[in-house]
Amino acid sequence: MDASSRDEIVEVFDALRADLDRLCGLSFDVFTTPERLRALERLECEARRLRSAQHGLINQLGAQASAQELGGTLRSALADRLRITKTEASRRIDEAEDLGVRRALTGEPLAPQLAATAAGQRQGLIGEGHIKIIRSFFAHLPAEVDVFTRLAAEADLAGKARGYRPDELAKYSQRLMGVLHPDGDFSEDERARQRGIILGAQQFDGMSRLSGLITPELRAAIEALVAKLAAPGACNPDDEIPVVDATPDEEAARRDHRSQSQRNHDAFLAGLRALFASGELGQHNGLPVSIVVTTTLTDLEAATGKALTAGGTLVPISDVIRWAGHAHHYLAIFDQAKSLALYHTKRLASPAQRIMLYARDRGCTKPGCDAPAYHSQVHHIRGWAATRRTDIDDLALACGPDNRLAEQGWTTRTNARGETEWIPPPHLDRGQPRTNTFHHPEKLLHPEDDDEDGEGERAAS
Repeated sequence: MDASSRDEIVEVFDALRADLDRLCGLSFDVFTTPERLRALERLECEARRLRSAQHGLINQLGAQASAQELGGTLRSALADRLRITKTEASRRIDEAEDLGVRRALTGEPLAPQLAATAAGQRQGLIGEGHIKIIRSFFAHLPAEVDVFTRLAAEADLAGKARGYRPDELAKYSQRLMGVLHPDGDFSEDERARQRGIILGAQQFDGMSRLSGLITPELRAAIEALVAKLAAPGACNPDDEIPVVDATPDEEAARRDHRSQSQRNHDAFLAGLRALFASGELGQHNGLPVSIVVTTTLTDLEAATGKALTAGGTLVPISDVIRWAGHAHHYLAIFDQAKSLALYHTKRLASPAQRIMLYARDRGCTKPGCDAPAYHSQVHHIRGWAATRRTDIDDLALACGPDNRLAEQGWTTRTNARGETEWIPPPHLDRGQPRTNTFHHPEKLLHPEDDDEDGEGERAAS
C-alpha cells in the first residue's frame, strides 16, 4: 500500500465523522424488521473494520514513539488519551501485535501474525469475540506444534469465525485443540505460561471474587494447608478462641456448620495471618509487610463505619478492632498533613511519613490513576534535587510509572488546598484534570469543602 498524504488522511477522517453525524441523526422509523436487522449487521461489520486501522496506528506508536513523546509507556498513553482502562489498553496493544501490519528491521511490510484472522476483521466478518477465542487458542497451543500446522489451524479457525458465533467457535476450537494435542501433557514451560491468580474488584457488599489457574506445585501446597487449617472445627471464626495450632476435638468439629468452601476461605486467612505475624516477609516500600488501615477517629471510637486499607479495600470497623487483638500495628492521629512535624534531610521517607501518606493520599496522586498506596512510591513534589529535604508537606504518593514521569517533562506542585497537582509538558497538555479524586470519592459529595476545613481527625494503623 502506498503511503498516504496527511491531507488525504485528514480528509478521510473528516468525511467519516460527517457521515457518522448523519447516521446518528437518523430515526430508522421507516424500516421493517428485516431491514433493521440488516442495518444492525452492516453497522457491526463497519465497526469491526475500524479496529484494523487502530492496529496499524498502535503498532506505529509502539515502534516509533519515544517515552517522552508519549508521556510514559504506550499502555499508559493509550489509556489516558482514549480514556480506557490500562487493562483494555494492554489488550489492544497485544491484539495489534497479532493482527496489525508489521515492518521488518529493513522497513519492508510484514503480514500480521494471524493473517487470516486479520483479513476477516478488515472485511468486517470477524468480531472481537471471535478474535479473543482465536488468540486464546494459540496462547494455549504448545510451542512444539510446527509452523505449518499453526498456519493451517489459524486459517481454519478464521474461516469458521466468518460463519459462527464466538461461543460456537469456542467449542470448535476445543475440539481442534484435542486433535492437534490429543495427549494433553503440557510441558513445564506451558504450565508456567498459563499460571495466574486474579483478585477481582470489590463488590458493593464488600466481597471479592478470586479466580485463576494454579500450577501443580501451588495445588500441592494448598492441599497441605487446607488439610490442617480447613479441617472441621479448625480456624472457626464462630468460636470464641478458634482452634489453629492444635487438632480440633469432636466437640469443635460438631459445632462447625461451615461448608468446605467456607472452611477453605478461613484456612487461607489463618495461614496469611500466621505469615504476617512471623515477620519473615521483609519490607515493602519501606514498611514491614502488613495490613495498613486508615479510618476516622470518630468511627474507630464508635465501632461503626468502614476503614480503608492501603490496597484500596473497604473493611468494616468491627474487623479492624478484631485485628488489633493479634497484630503489630501503628497508630497516628492528625488533623491535616501540614500539622505533622515529620521532616528530615534523608532522601528516603521514614516509615512514619509513609504511613501518614497512606492515610492522606490513599494512592497515586496523578489524575486518573487508581493505583492504591501499597503499589505507590513516595514522590518528592518539588524534587529532591531542589530541596535536599524530605518534608511531609512536600511529599505525595505516586505509582512507579507515574513517579518516573519527571524524567519525561512532567512537574508537580502543591496547590492552595494542599492537593498535589500534576502538570504535563506542553505537547501533552489537553486541559486534563490536574488533581486526582479517585481515592477521595467523599470529596465529590461535598465539592464546597476544601482541605483547609480538614477531614476530621484520622487514625492510621
